[in-house]
Amino acid sequence: MANSIERMIADTFMEMAQGLETGSFGKRPKVALTGMGSEHGEENSMAAAIEAAKDGIDVHYIGTLEAEGVTTVKVANDEEGHDKMEEMLKNGEVDAAVTMHFPFPIGVSTVGRCVTPATAKEMFIANTTGTSSTDRIEGMIKNAIYGIIAAKACGKKNPTVGILNVDGARQTEKALKKLQENGYPIEFAESGRADGGCVMRGNDVLQASPDIMVTDSLTGNIMVKMLSSFTTGGSFEATGFGYGPGIGEGYEQLVMIVSRASGAPVIANAIRYAAQLVRGKVFEVAKEEFAAVKKAGLKEILDEHKASQKPAAAEEEVKEPPKEIVTAQIPGIEVMDLEDAVKVLWKLGIYAESGMGCTGPIIRVSDANLAKAEEELKKSGYIN
Repeated sequence: MANSIERMIADTFMEMAQGLETGSFGKRPKVALTGMGSEHGEENSMAAAIEAAKDGIDVHYIGTLEAEGVTTVKVANDEEGHDKMEEMLKNGEVDAAVTMHFPFPIGVSTVGRCVTPATAKEMFIANTTGTSSTDRIEGMIKNAIYGIIAAKACGKKNPTVGILNVDGARQTEKALKKLQENGYPIEFAESGRADGGCVMRGNDVLQASPDIMVTDSLTGNIMVKMLSSFTTGGSFEATGFGYGPGIGEGYEQLVMIVSRASGAPVIANAIRYAAQLVRGKVFEVAKEEFAAVKKAGLKEILDEHKASQKPAAAEEEVKEPPKEIVTAQIPGIEVMDLEDAVKVLWKLGIYAESGMGCTGPIIRVSDANLAKAEEELKKSGYIN
């Protein structure tokens, strides 16, 4: 008992000392960074780790380099680094991780964060990697909610929401306004263009008219790349916070995405973004927001949308086979065909899951079923 009290007192004094030194009080967030794989070399990643560590963050650098103020976890290569990162997250050794690629499951996608050129204002981009839903409109509706979660966890109490003028923007607007009418507190942004409204134009992207810009993840990915590297010719992402955390209902693993082209300033900001989310208790915020949108009828709104898209004939019911450990990946499938392709395998008794890898949509199966699954998907025309 005495030892535990002494340890608590020692930890408290250590936190106070670190707070006086860094200006950041409270428990220090622990963030892992996989440093290998950058197009700019490992030194670029370590430079980011050193800068972020100055802001009261315990940075665990996974790679081969060492530096004062940063904890290095030695690994031989990028693949080993990713395995180590996942192990550290699972064991609670770190609160979050920053990495250059990660296979999020369908339903989880990342909320990017950039600095816009016209006003130097920060803007969240919802979303930038991963897939919230295989249905475009449902995905954009969920992206808006994910963006609100990220913004609130970063301290924005009433973030404004704008919807980029892409295919599906008006249907997304209609659904979000239904949620608002049903009691979910969405504050819509106003376009800077003369005709106003919450559907945003290109000018609004440059000016950061909303706090959160809602779009599909492929468009969002391009936006982050353009906004972060427009002064460098595209080879070096120089500004912003990267592609953000993977967010989804029930998903509680804080993984932040940066690009292989991300420069040290962006990677350092991604680590800081992760620390903000840890301090802002992002998973608690997520639970509150998901509970609120459910209460406002999100399921009914999504069901109504799905019913309007389906043909009159009833869909065939396919039973899911018993779950297996899925470690093999099959790429090359169109995102809109993912769920249908999974059901083709289920019909044959092959357990499969859809997901999103670093190069696009994937189907995950067991190693034992990989060859058979690939053969069947080729026969059905889902892969070449």
